[in-house]
Amino acid sequence: MSGTYTVVVGDRGRLVVPAEVRERAGLIEGTTLVLLETPSGIVMMTRRQLRDRVRDELAGLDLVRELLSERRAMAATEDAA
Repeated sequence: MSGTYTVVVGDRGRLVVPAEVRERAGLIEGTTLVLLETPSGIVMMTRRQLRDRVRDELAGLDLVRELLSERRAMAATEDAA
């Protein structure tokens, strides 16, 4: 497994995922893939892989606390005006 594959965009924008990659990833006909455009390039993954990636990136963050803190700061600014 090299992890790097060359694919060609065909007519109508179609890509062919190499068979060995499809087999390893468990991709079957009809599997939905998500294409992410990032600053460093394009990444393609399954919905489950994307969900797991987002969960990993958000792990340890207290988003509710951050949101409440921002709202309180905004309210304090508005009250002071």
